[in-house]
Amino acid sequence: QVQLVESGGGLVQAGGSLRLSCAASGRTFSTSAMGWFRQAPGKEREFVAGITWSGGRPSYADSVKGRFTISRENARNTVSLQMNSLKLEDTAVFYCAATARLIYSNSGYYTAPQIDSAYDTWGQGTQVTVSS
Repeated sequence: QVQLVESGGGLVQAGGSLRLSCAASGRTFSTSAMGWFRQAPGKEREFVAGITWSGGRPSYADSVKGRFTISRENARNTVSLQMNSLKLEDTAVFYCAATARLIYSNSGYYTAPQIDSAYDTWGQGTQVTVSS
């Protein structure tokens, strides 16, 4: 079993930055990739970014490309999400998730799944609020 704990959420002004972290513990060797998802009030949960533990290319939702960066620290079993140029519409609860599944892209590399049903373990979530 894998446990995930997110940290780093908070209140920030539009244009500002936040860094989220997700610490994984337990049977982390059973996971292949990590993802960040978010859910805004009244909306469905959506994929934000994903990364494999083995060095495959990270993937991003179009809405965050160029602003968010996902990274991993294998030795510490930690995945981070650096969020820059935050917008009001980024306000949401952000969730870290782990999966044993990988997607093999047509470009010839492995990447993290982008659908939430592909993930087996979820953190408790951390609130990110962007104010004007």
